[in-house]
Amino acid sequence: MYAAIGSMAMPLQFKYRDVLLKGRPRHEKWDSFWIKHPPMAPSRWAKIFAPFDALDGFDERIQAKEETYVQRKELDEGEKEELNRKLCHLHSLAMNGRLARLNAPPVRITYFEPCADLENDWYGCGGQYKTISGTVLRIEMDSIRIKTNSAERAISFSDIRDIE
Repeated sequence: MYAAIGSMAMPLQFKYRDVLLKGRPRHEKWDSFWIKHPPMAPSRWAKIFAPFDALDGFDERIQAKEETYVQRKELDEGEKEELNRKLCHLHSLAMNGRLARLNAPPVRITYFEPCADLENDWYGCGGQYKTISGTVLRIEMDSIRIKTNSAERAISFSDIRDIE
């Protein structure tokens, strides 16, 4: 006569028959074993596997694929004139570095940043509209240089969508 081990029959001379038939060990709360080895809370079970990352950089690649991209929108004539007016006003406030430091004009610029991920379908044909806030350092022939709290950045005039 065989008892079952999962889907397999258990031989009578099975070495661990008595242990298997006893079943899973149960410990009463507050007995010596339970005090020395309290059960781990289910909410912390995931911490056992947290340091394991089989594919380095895989999470970053997946996150990059989840970013949404759009096509660049062309400005109509009215929007171009309004943007040009704002740039001229900004230019008068920050004509050179000295005036820019003296006036420190705060701006908020919405600009288009092309997709830089070579393996993304949007590479070369799309990107994202981003907004940056800071003070104008100087306006150059083809770009505007802005200083934020963390860094300094140059934005090309052709990428600018709006200035506030």
